[in-house]
Amino acid sequence: MVPLVMLAIMAGCAAFLFFKGTLVHGIIMVFNALIAGFIAFGFFEMLARFLVQQSPGIAAWAPLICFALLFILTFAVLQTGALQVAKGKPDLGKLPEQIGRPVCGVVLGYLLTGYILVAAALAPLPNQYPYPRFSPRSPNPARPAKPVLSPDGFVTGLFATVSKGSLSAIQQPRSFAVLHADYVDQLYLNRHKVADKVGLMTSMHTIDVPRKGVRQAPDSLRDTDGRAPSISPGESLTLVRVELAPRGLRDAGKFTLSQFRLVCGLKSSGKAALTGQGQAVYPLGYIGEKARLERKPLDEVITATTSSSEPVKMDLAFAVPASLTPLVLEFKGNDIAQISPPAPGEEALEMVAFGTPAQASEAAGQSQTPAPEGTPGTPPPRSDRKSRKAGSKSEERARSLTGTVEEN
Repeated sequence: MVPLVMLAIMAGCAAFLFFKGTLVHGIIMVFNALIAGFIAFGFFEMLARFLVQQSPGIAAWAPLICFALLFILTFAVLQTGALQVAKGKPDLGKLPEQIGRPVCGVVLGYLLTGYILVAAALAPLPNQYPYPRFSPRSPNPARPAKPVLSPDGFVTGLFATVSKGSLSAIQQPRSFAVLHADYVDQLYLNRHKVADKVGLMTSMHTIDVPRKGVRQAPDSLRDTDGRAPSISPGESLTLVRVELAPRGLRDAGKFTLSQFRLVCGLKSSGKAALTGQGQAVYPLGYIGEKARLERKPLDEVITATTSSSEPVKMDLAFAVPASLTPLVLEFKGNDIAQISPPAPGEEALEMVAFGTPAQASEAAGQSQTPAPEGTPGTPPPRSDRKSRKAGSKSEERARSLTGTVEEN
């Protein structure tokens, strides 16, 4: 279906420019489409967050609405300005016009197809639309099914390239290529179980990663069969402690492991933490009863509930390539927690079974070395009024990382 749609759009654009446009107009339209796409990618999350605050009922559709509006409005404004500047029909000669017009139409149609596919992937549609990127059962992030010429991958990859280190010039530098590594895969894996009413976003900051919560799995770790976990050569088994806020579990307590992403960067890179290129790593499972690794498929629906006011703890297991180091942990479509460097073995947190409430006494023991105030990824004290104030600061820090979308 996607190849036919792309062919129809490309043919329509080529025919329009050949019969109604000029080569100059075609080149202008291609550049206007690129600029409009950059504007849409750069600001749709911030606009969607504002839209959700004003109209919570359309939260699930807010990313699609904002992305489409930004692209259409920007493209229309640029086209109007360009037509006012380049009035008439400039002619560059018969042969250049006959060849250049349809070529520009094909390029324009290819770009438009990519933006349309990305917009459709932002919508809460069943996972087979606009095309089945992953198998309905046991999706494998390493083997996505890409459409012919991968127009959605091209437009997202192009923006990721130009945004490296420049997504925010006011705050700390951060790159779309890090915060949204493998973006198209992220969109499809995030909504893999949307048909089972698994939410795509969180209404508030839900996840935190405590200091020393990222560490290498101990050699004594065994899976549920009593065997040492098997991973590919060149990878290390990394555990990440996730604390799920009780308030956030009201609407985000139903999830799949495909909605967790550990974004990693090169160890040898001398760049700022959130610049350059990232690589998304998905969980193998989590630590369960008797401190055993429970392997889970990415599409299994998991429900986390608690009657306590303390966060629910979860030790996720990731097979991280040896050349990479974890940078941030992401959850669903809009929640993110920046993490501290991996802790050495003697300082690492003890493994806990999934669902264990975080106790104040344990939190005190885990924070023997006080963290500097405002350290990214450091959970605030969880007690009485201080807990509420610290939670608010944590939410603000997470939002500042991405300008993310909120859903009620």
